Amino acid sequence: MLFNSYLFLFLFLPVALGGYYALAAAGRRWAALWLCLTSFVFYGWWNPRFVLLLAGSIAVNHVFSRLILAHAQDKRRQWWITAVGVACNLALLFYYKYFTTLLAALADLGLRHGPVQDILLPLGISFFTFTQIGYLLDCQAGAVKKASLLNHTLFVTFFPHLIAGPVLHHKEMMPQFDQAETYRFRAENLSVGGTLFIIGLAKKVLLADSIAPYADAGFAAPGDTQFWAAWGAALAYTLQLYFDFSGYSDMALGLAKMFGVRFPLNFNSPFKAASIIDYWARWHMTLTRYLTTYLYYPMAMKVSRWRSHRGLPVGGAGSRTPAGFALMIGWPTLYTMGLAGVWHGAGLQFFIYGLLHGSYLCVNHAWRIGLAPRLAPQGARGKRLWLVACVLLTFACVTVAHVFFRAEDVPDALALLHGMAGGRGIESLGGAQAAALLAQGWVGWQSLLGRHVQALLIVLLLAIAWGMPNAYQILGRFSPALGRVQEGRPAWLRWRPSLGWLLLTLLMLMMSLMNLHREARFLYFQF
Repeated sequence: MLFNSYLFLFLFLPVALGGYYALAAAGRRWAALWLCLTSFVFYGWWNPRFVLLLAGSIAVNHVFSRLILAHAQDKRRQWWITAVGVACNLALLFYYKYFTTLLAALADLGLRHGPVQDILLPLGISFFTFTQIGYLLDCQAGAVKKASLLNHTLFVTFFPHLIAGPVLHHKEMMPQFDQAETYRFRAENLSVGGTLFIIGLAKKVLLADSIAPYADAGFAAPGDTQFWAAWGAALAYTLQLYFDFSGYSDMALGLAKMFGVRFPLNFNSPFKAASIIDYWARWHMTLTRYLTTYLYYPMAMKVSRWRSHRGLPVGGAGSRTPAGFALMIGWPTLYTMGLAGVWHGAGLQFFIYGLLHGSYLCVNHAWRIGLAPRLAPQGARGKRLWLVACVLLTFACVTVAHVFFRAEDVPDALALLHGMAGGRGIESLGGAQAAALLAQGWVGWQSLLGRHVQALLIVLLLAIAWGMPNAYQILGRFSPALGRVQEGRPAWLRWRPSLGWLLLTLLMLMMSLMNLHREARFLYFQF
């Protein structure tokens, strides 16, 4: 079931909300059970058989969580139980996401014969598997004091985050579900949550889905694109992904707020980032946090301990040496980002995407350690120009990496990059060419208009991404995100409960509803 569908908006959501608050009057446990039931319905609407997979995953992980908590005094045994539980989750993820690709690779090498059958990928398997792994690790760390099947099920299945995040920690969510205030109906929750949901819906339906056809057309034939067409396709996809995922994140947090729950911020204007480090602190923030906590830090600590035992410098002193930087920063970063790329998909292009970002981060860290202190610009004007240059460079690097993220395979990605580099020439649309197109009649008019519409859309979406406050800044002190959010500027763009904002919100909703006939899936559903 899609958030951007008539079925969800006019049937599922009203029933889920109404039942939740009605049953909350009879007791919190009934309301929690209702949320679990509706979340399973939401997940199973696309393919009911995968409800059993989700339920089985929850049951198995609940058993592991109880075993982990029961052996809290025996750390060695507890570690092995956790390791087996994590391995089971990874095995499930590997089977559905990577097993077919592995068989195809073996067939290409001549090590396997016979046809390779595709395995249907369950929606959101990466997200709910990561959630389960995080839960087991939280149990081992002592963050979970008591294993409750109802709480565990609710934590994993709560439908606003089930399919595409944010990736949640147990300690963030379960204290909220234990509070009586969460289950009490408040008009502010509905008003703030509904406003954020509608902003996200408009981003998805009016912005992301409008630029999507241009991205699809460019990546459908990457070998035929010249300079401007190649860059147009790459920029169109980058902006499509931006507003698609930003819209989903807004809608997820808005839905949670309607139920009295607050999610952590997951998307914070990443295209305004002035460095790749800053970019990953703003893009899919909960995934970045997860990868940093469970992959980067453990690996970095192992390297630091290894160097310390050998009397080698660690910390800042060690990172300023080439060998120390390569081992303490370079290796953990490439390891983490390589796995992050593979998490998004089984193809080699996703691994390259991850390594590209890992390389960007390494260069960024090296710059900060070595050259940035000596080359920092002076004066207000110099700093402003430097900031603009850094934002543009970061955006260009992200756009190049997104080519691998979107392409069907590595050859297609390289073909589009070849066009972006001018390898097939730079097309121009002068007066003679325009006249020739117009002479072709309606088809020519469409071609000429299509090029201009794409350019105008790209400019418009870039202006919104760079020049407008994000939804959480607009909501300001009313923002439902966990943690503090800076209020946006100008002040007149800050939301408040008023007739003017109500009319504007209803206008966005009406325009979105008029375009719901497309009902395009969110891009992150495939992960």
